[in-house]
Amino acid sequence: MSKSENDIRPFFDQRKQTNSITPLKLKRQRLRQRRREKRAAELINMSEESELEIEARAIKRSKQFNNTTRGRYGIWRIEYQNPISDSLLKLMKDQIVMAKVYASIAHSMKKIDLYDLLLKHIRETQHAIEDASIDADMQQDALECAKAMGHTLSVAKDALYDCEVVDRKLRAMIQSAESSINVVKKQSTFLIQNAAKTVPRPLHCLPLYLATDYYLHRYHTEKLSDNSKFSDPSLYHYAIFSDNVLATSVVVNSTAVHAKEPEKHVFHIVTDRLNFAAMRMWFIKHPPSPATIEVQNIDEFKWLNSSYCAVLRQLESARIKEYYFKANHPSSLSTENENLKYRNPKYLSMLNHLRFYMPEVYPKLNKILFLDDDIVVQKDLTPIWSIDMKGMVNGAVETCKESFHRFDTYLNFSSPIISNHFNPQACGWAFGMNIFDLVEWKRRNITGIYHYWQDLNVDRKLWKLGSLPPGLITFYNLTYPLDRRWHVLGLGYDPAINPSEIENAAVIHYNGNYKPWLDLAIIKYKMYWSKFVNYNDPYVQFCSIAQ
Repeated sequence: MSKSENDIRPFFDQRKQTNSITPLKLKRQRLRQRRREKRAAELINMSEESELEIEARAIKRSKQFNNTTRGRYGIWRIEYQNPISDSLLKLMKDQIVMAKVYASIAHSMKKIDLYDLLLKHIRETQHAIEDASIDADMQQDALECAKAMGHTLSVAKDALYDCEVVDRKLRAMIQSAESSINVVKKQSTFLIQNAAKTVPRPLHCLPLYLATDYYLHRYHTEKLSDNSKFSDPSLYHYAIFSDNVLATSVVVNSTAVHAKEPEKHVFHIVTDRLNFAAMRMWFIKHPPSPATIEVQNIDEFKWLNSSYCAVLRQLESARIKEYYFKANHPSSLSTENENLKYRNPKYLSMLNHLRFYMPEVYPKLNKILFLDDDIVVQKDLTPIWSIDMKGMVNGAVETCKESFHRFDTYLNFSSPIISNHFNPQACGWAFGMNIFDLVEWKRRNITGIYHYWQDLNVDRKLWKLGSLPPGLITFYNLTYPLDRRWHVLGLGYDPAINPSEIENAAVIHYNGNYKPWLDLAIIKYKMYWSKFVNYNDPYVQFCSIAQ
């Protein structure tokens, strides 16, 4: 560091070298001169046709040229000699780092005056920077502050510099910064997961008031739709398993609006005992006519018990209860477990696993389209029933891109049980919009396969909780890949999805923590969901559900 502006910012200057000309350099200059003269003669004698061809090639190259400015990392590198908008800011941040190193060394060597001087300049530099992201955002005296800090660092270097000591201090600072970052990441993950699991007050209010009026005004005696359509295999049937009234209403509304023949579409909604009255009340007040709708209570499925259902036995077991509710469990939050997403209460709900029992729920149907409650339909889905699935049971959009979302992401291939049966590079696929061939399902005993693997995973060593890993296993080599335009995913976590992909998608899926009904939602994606919410409904207005 020096005492002048030119020394503080040497990388901005074009340095001139005045080395003496050697015989070798002189020879090279003469060769270059001969090449220039030869090239000039060629250009003078060039035909008009050749000239036009060269010009066309030049125009083509100019169109392919990428003049995007790349992000800078280190301002001291040669390629960044030209002034850039945050060069001084980066320099001052680097000065702060070195000042902290020298201050630590000065304190250990009892050089109190130098230690105090360094701390003074650190405070002044931090004040000059504040929250600036470019040079223009800093205080007016930032350059003078950088000069003063440079002079002080020069003094400190002369008095304190020892390569090994400085190296140790920098390494210690890096380790400390990494530790702090890890702590913040864990805190952020916990808070995001906690916010994603929490039901906002308006969404808690809505089913309460719907259920109150349902019983108060005796709506439980009313029928929703014509029962004769519920089992008609010639119609288009949808299965939605949810305890979220508002989200389910958006799925039904968006599907019915885009259906070309809505009278041929039948929605089968299954919810839990707590939300059954509210769900029925909503669709009594807002029937998707002329489409048909059925609302069922999962607790009334007498066949769905722990003696038949493997996952229900596991969910009722002491192990699972300890995993979720005991702080001293080896995998609990108190031990800084990183898999917080697997502790979401939805994994304790049988609604999340009911998708593996489609023939039991709908024994008279041949095909059914399964929809999650965090999707929005943007096109008529009727053509999906006519897709030839080549004897496969499950029609789904694959999610693997390069090395992401393959089987080794979800399953434990260190277990021989997994590695001997599955390919770790097999492509994953998504739940959310799946067309199921129930005839093939029964013929291949898909539910039996699901039970077999759930029994093997009683200790959660093959995969963590959730429905996708057992789904990948159950439908292994039985999944037909649908065109990606049927189902675009990521609106619940990825802010960089191509807008044209969203606009052209038949179904968009808010998979992830940033659900559209939460304050966490990605704002630019929320409008696709909000336009299918009935904000004129008196219950929605009473509960202050905002757009």
